[in-house]
Amino acid sequence: MSENIRVRFAPSPTGKVHIGNIRAAIYNWLFARHTGGKFLLRVEDTDLERSTPEAIEVLFDCMKWLGLDWDEEVFYQTKNVKRHLEVVDQLLKSGHAYKVERTSRDGKTGVVTMFKMPKEGVIEFDDIVKGHMAKKAEDIQDFAIVRSDGSPIFHIANVVDDIDQRVTHIIRGDDHVENTFKHICIFRALGASVPKYGHLSMIVNQQGKPYSKRDGAAFVGEYREQGYLPEALFNYLLLLGWNPGDDREVLTREEMVKLFELEKVHVTAAMFDPKKLAWMNGEYIKKIPHADFVKELKARAGAVQRDEAWWDYLADQLQPRTKFLNDIPAAVACFVSDDYPFDEKAVDKRLRKPGVKALLKDLVERFSKAPEWNAPALEALVKELSQGNGMGPWVHPIRVAVSGRGEGIGLFEMLQLLGREKTIARLESAAERFAG
Repeated sequence: MSENIRVRFAPSPTGKVHIGNIRAAIYNWLFARHTGGKFLLRVEDTDLERSTPEAIEVLFDCMKWLGLDWDEEVFYQTKNVKRHLEVVDQLLKSGHAYKVERTSRDGKTGVVTMFKMPKEGVIEFDDIVKGHMAKKAEDIQDFAIVRSDGSPIFHIANVVDDIDQRVTHIIRGDDHVENTFKHICIFRALGASVPKYGHLSMIVNQQGKPYSKRDGAAFVGEYREQGYLPEALFNYLLLLGWNPGDDREVLTREEMVKLFELEKVHVTAAMFDPKKLAWMNGEYIKKIPHADFVKELKARAGAVQRDEAWWDYLADQLQPRTKFLNDIPAAVACFVSDDYPFDEKAVDKRLRKPGVKALLKDLVERFSKAPEWNAPALEALVKELSQGNGMGPWVHPIRVAVSGRGEGIGLFEMLQLLGREKTIARLESAAERFAG
């Protein structure tokens, strides 16, 4: 353990936070917490058109939502521009940089400052994730560090900020590997210690191509809007490139901090599986304390007058089956209103069939005379009707008739929640409206 370890998350705010970037933040945060080091947040806000106060606030909000707290004050790159240019002057004086006149694509001519790469030797480093990396210096061309308008470019700003923040480990995507060879040369030219690097493999879709908006939700805010829990998204993104070394997949934050080691991060690309994430979200919803889930249920169900026992029973049935909190309104529509929608496919499949009308009418008669109205008694009644041949011919039409849907909580628990009067009325209505 070392309090001297310092890592940073250095995004360029645009108003949206990509899951690939936030995964890098998660890995940095866990590495810092595991080692007892510091997790720093640096806002690379030099793109003034995109890095608006609103965009920066979106970044902060996403990080707070995911529980990514940072140490020390936020470091804004724009506030360090004077220092960047002072270092450029230092490089010019030492002969590691030079100025040259360049003509841009739009025909404008100006003077840019270039970093002078070594012309011989090998640039190499031991990547914590990828292993030994090496490249001939002569294969990397000189590159610009100050634009013709006098503004510092990413390469110099990034290195100077890392020096000033005393960053010891840089954990970022492997799309930065080529930049790392350049940055190592800048560190050395300045006589500064070179941080240790760990480059994370990219997140890919099922075809092995970089995961993007075309493949589904690609930004943290979208997952939040869809009803994902922050704990589930955090857990899933962690597993895209790392695992605890056993069969466990759903981990507590404490377990993650204890077990995370950068050396165990996978080298190969991580495939994003939306179904796996949905499953994990459901697992975390199951872990919500009952009282909290009831509150969530009431808030999303709307203003409905029911006693607490009724809400508790509905929550008991619904919570284990809920994958997304946003699904709750549709799942409870039939319980909170008589004006619930009908799924036409389910109606065609289960109700618009010969003999269903007579079946529903028969059930109305039997349910009217049922001595008890609870799930076990109603299940026993239908089971007796089936005579051991399976309850499907009764269960499916009943479900669609009383809920409008072909799926949901257990049918007999549903009938108990609806009550005898409402159930009978809906069976009668469906028999006249849909059944043949």
